[in-house]
Amino acid sequence: MATSSQQAETIEVELGNHTVSVPKGGYYDRFRMNPDLDQVEADPRVSNVDFFRGLTKTRVDSPIGETYTPNFYYRMSSARLTILARSSAIRSRLPEELEPLEIAPGLGLASVIFFRYDVADIDFYTEAAVGVAVKPARHGRLGFLDLVTDLKNDHLHSYVFSLPVNTEIAQVRGHDGYGFPKWVTDLDVDINAETSTARIANDAGGLDLAFAAPTPEQTSFRSGERVSSLTSYTKVNGTWQSTFNQTNLLSAGSARLPRGVKLELGEGRMSNDLRSLKPIKTLRLDVATEAQAALHMPVTTSVRPSA
Repeated sequence: MATSSQQAETIEVELGNHTVSVPKGGYYDRFRMNPDLDQVEADPRVSNVDFFRGLTKTRVDSPIGETYTPNFYYRMSSARLTILARSSAIRSRLPEELEPLEIAPGLGLASVIFFRYDVADIDFYTEAAVGVAVKPARHGRLGFLDLVTDLKNDHLHSYVFSLPVNTEIAQVRGHDGYGFPKWVTDLDVDINAETSTARIANDAGGLDLAFAAPTPEQTSFRSGERVSSLTSYTKVNGTWQSTFNQTNLLSAGSARLPRGVKLELGEGRMSNDLRSLKPIKTLRLDVATEAQAALHMPVTTSVRPSA
């Protein structure tokens, strides 16, 4: 998919033990994760930067070298399918220390999400995910109360099985820096007020997964009015980490038991992961045609010991 955010000329930069290409003159080339928000605010693609002025960038050492956290996404869009799935299938795929978050006995939640980051600290890229909702890592067995509390506070906990991206820097930062299961592939995401579509290629260039749906009616929000958060768990070299992400919705809408959703499974890692979760029914479609996000570097965390 062509986009004005992509540039023909690139430069090479070092990230830990990797050398990756980034757009010459792009955000990463100019700011190296520590942007001048006044300059970002002057970008015509960015509505405002009020959300980011309330956050502080911190310089940290990481597996990808010295960097700044959080990673800012100044203009993005996303589409998320929330799918009912068997808890037994989810549990069979999870590390033994984690448990599915159940909405009823034997029933958990899986999700397929598609992202398009038009303006970000690491420049334009697209991403997709297959994951599941899990209980907070240090909780006991209060599944229903966990669910009610999390939904009320707009804060969910997740474990991700697949997270393909379409740029080198997103793959290296996500895999080495955060511990996520990321790889690079052809990945197109297009989200507008009328339709939301995505196509993820497999290693052979064929279809891994494809998605299309009418975009739910969008509601505009003031910056800071609708901020949700997500904690994701990863295990790196035997150590558990939690990654905190904040999303500032600017234009979004939802549909329960959505009609017209087309989700085509092909042959590839994403489709295989989704099949393994034994999906039953799509419960909800959430689409944000405009949003912003702050992705914090992971921190070491403790989890409830396995039984």
